[in-house]
Amino acid sequence: MNQPRASLPFHLMIKPVGADCNLACEYCYYRGKRALYPGSDFRMADEVLEQTTRAYLEANPAPEVVFGWQGGEPLLAGLDFYRRAVALQAECAAPGQRISNTLQTNGTLLDEEWCGFLRAHGFLVGLSLDGPRAAHDAYRRDPAGGPTFDRVMQAARLLKETGVEFNILATVHAANVGRPVEVYRFFRDEVGARFLQFIPIVEPVTAADGGVSVSARSVSGKEYGRFLARVFDEWVRRDVGTVFVQTFDSALASWLGGPAALCVFAEECGRALVVEHNGDLYACDHFVRPEYRLGNIMEAPLARMVDSERQQAFGRAKREALPPACRECEYLFACRGGCPKNRLAPQYPGEPPSNHLCEGYRYFFAHIDARMRQMADLVRRGRPAAEVMQTSPAAGAAAAPPYAGTPRNAPCPCGSGRKYKHCHGRRGR
Repeated sequence: MNQPRASLPFHLMIKPVGADCNLACEYCYYRGKRALYPGSDFRMADEVLEQTTRAYLEANPAPEVVFGWQGGEPLLAGLDFYRRAVALQAECAAPGQRISNTLQTNGTLLDEEWCGFLRAHGFLVGLSLDGPRAAHDAYRRDPAGGPTFDRVMQAARLLKETGVEFNILATVHAANVGRPVEVYRFFRDEVGARFLQFIPIVEPVTAADGGVSVSARSVSGKEYGRFLARVFDEWVRRDVGTVFVQTFDSALASWLGGPAALCVFAEECGRALVVEHNGDLYACDHFVRPEYRLGNIMEAPLARMVDSERQQAFGRAKREALPPACRECEYLFACRGGCPKNRLAPQYPGEPPSNHLCEGYRYFFAHIDARMRQMADLVRRGRPAAEVMQTSPAAGAAAAPPYAGTPRNAPCPCGSGRKYKHCHGRRGR
């Protein structure tokens, strides 16, 4: 083995065409990254692909290594590129090492040949779609300003017809945040999607005086929290166990006392890095900036960069820079301050910046608390979480707390890691 192993498992998001894309979505945060590489053709060379593949497989101690292909639009790399990629994975894998591939796409370049390849090699495809026509076409347009909804819907139909496993990545923005149930039902009933992600659009805008606001396309915390809550109400009424919403899955993991299933809700950052088309390694997809460049995969051992003190400090900063309100919040166990990219301005002078979505997260977590505790109890008893649909919210909220007799300041016996008074012993729950 030529590469040392990293101390802990990590994930690489690989950008084979960098920020290059065939669309011009108005809220895309990655288009501006082209400026980092003036004059580049934004195509990953074969030697960079080979070194990335070999280094990732050798340096990652995880039993399953997931190659995450993103862009820009990663299909612009061409089908032959991915044929080489999977061949290299098979060649470089250690005995018993499992490999899987995910690919995020706008779908407009998919055809039957692409889908045949993706299905044959077990790719999980993320399809970017923001809801019904008006919601999607509001900001997801082509370079000429034309709509893209019909092409993406054709891609969804093709993925289903050819048996490619896919999920939906929907951004939540000014054009769809007021239509949560309509958007959710569209994905469930018209697209037939069973795995959904709802990603909030938060675009910082810095004023001349240094103040920070957000763009008109962005959502407020309150809007995003209410969007999630209304979707949750529809989901928990009839779709638990058949439709999987990433934020809800992560919340249940937190209510069970386990680690968050999403990096935005993890206590620390630092284990999800980005490889650019030329081999440059960055701390995170949202921090592809010169000050967060760790080195180049062609020039330094991957594990050494992943475990470097710079990267460890980047990861710790999420926890260490929590403002006082976060440290005192009863939902810190589920939120952990959210993604650092959305910590825009301090609540009070002299404090670390607070998360723009804080109000919404507090609203959402309070809204789902009773139901999440019900589902967590079901899972601990070896029952399907879907049985929550057989009980009423009122009954769940009014029931006597389990583990009666536990001291209020003692750890809750459920294993959540919270004090009893903040978990199953909460009054009025």
